[in-house]
Amino acid sequence: MKQFLDADFLLQTETARQLFHDYAKEMPVIDYHNHLPPDEIASNRQFENLTAMWLKGDHYKWRAMRANGVAEEDITGNADDYKKFRRWAETVPYTMRNPLYHWTHMELLNPFGVKQLLDGESAEWVYQHCNEQLPRWTTQALLRHFKVDTLCTTDDPCDTLEYHKAIRQSGFQVRVLPTFRPDKTIGVEDVAAFNAYADKLGAVAGINTDTYSQFIAALRSRHDYFHEQGGRLADHGLSTFYAGSFTAESLEAAYAKLRKGQALTATEADGFKAGTLQFICEWHHERGWVQQFHIGAIRNNNSRLLRSIGADAGVDSIGDWQVAQAMSVFFDRLDKQDKLAKTVVYNLNPAYNEVFATMIGNFQDGTIPGKMQFGSGWWFLDQKDGMEKQINTLSNMGLLSRFVGMLTDSRSFLSYSRHEYFRRILCNLIGNDVENGELPADIKWLGKMVQDISYNNARSYFGF
Repeated sequence: MKQFLDADFLLQTETARQLFHDYAKEMPVIDYHNHLPPDEIASNRQFENLTAMWLKGDHYKWRAMRANGVAEEDITGNADDYKKFRRWAETVPYTMRNPLYHWTHMELLNPFGVKQLLDGESAEWVYQHCNEQLPRWTTQALLRHFKVDTLCTTDDPCDTLEYHKAIRQSGFQVRVLPTFRPDKTIGVEDVAAFNAYADKLGAVAGINTDTYSQFIAALRSRHDYFHEQGGRLADHGLSTFYAGSFTAESLEAAYAKLRKGQALTATEADGFKAGTLQFICEWHHERGWVQQFHIGAIRNNNSRLLRSIGADAGVDSIGDWQVAQAMSVFFDRLDKQDKLAKTVVYNLNPAYNEVFATMIGNFQDGTIPGKMQFGSGWWFLDQKDGMEKQINTLSNMGLLSRFVGMLTDSRSFLSYSRHEYFRRILCNLIGNDVENGELPADIKWLGKMVQDISYNNARSYFGF
């Protein structure tokens, strides 16, 4: 019987162990999509306690605690920080076979050196032991410790990016870049919120946004600004792809209707979203950016918690929108104009893995290795089973060797264990194939392959 979380955790064969320890383990990290707050990096924040570092904002843990019968007061409410931590510790044994059990103990082991299992009995000791180390583990120290080369935050077009400037000026060794996330520019379902955002965008850009052409000009100016500040990526969080028909006149008319406070029809909304995204994606191509599409989440399902806590409360889930036809039309419109940028698409519904993996193959054009990427398993799929399914699907339908690898997609500075988790899973899958005689025991080539997927491919692809 193997020991839990030993040096060979998840590595079932000698080949897997060799690939991980000799090739993948020490590679640097490019975290090209996360939600880390740049102000906390700029200030080199020292967290006041482990709860502040580890539990606040972590809706994965919140969901598990609710499922375990923990009162909201002890999760996101006014309970003191130690009580919240203890409630989490008491929940951890009940998370066995949930990826949270693995992540929790990996994050306690690295960087805190905690080998003891977390539960109600060990909670006080673990809390005190980790709190004593917090002066050492500031945000910048953690990024250096995890060998982070580059990280890309997620930023609204209206953001001043002042903290990114401060980080650059400080001389911090880790490259911290903004990512353009213009989701609110197509959030037409809430007319009042859309109009407030259009006004804000105009104010930040210094451009009146009374008409659609002015609105697009203001948005373009912010795209230019992000580029000036080092931004080379965009991210779009969409329910599905949008492929409605649009013209210059229909976009102006739809925007005018919104500015009058009137709701769009479903057809008008689909055309408005498709047309606006078309403009933005053409800018990505023009600038040589990489565009990312996170597809398939149905958000804010629990209206009671949305009202009391706000968005990102842990009440989102996998959606089931039809995606193939619209994705085909969306990418084809850009490709036939030679305006399709390097693209990463992330699928949240595992039923569509093969759809995504085969669709990107339609738009590879031979100009860049792996120009179209089937992104790693994200959110509900960034666990062992989800990662294995994504890797196997990509292997079957495309070129795993050209894959740009893992990302954290996290708000926690301790989540870099997910890169280690991914690398162990990757090496184990390849190692099993070698041991089964399904791949040759060419360790030199396979070692290069796992190093490329761990780091080198992303470095080349994103061109930071």
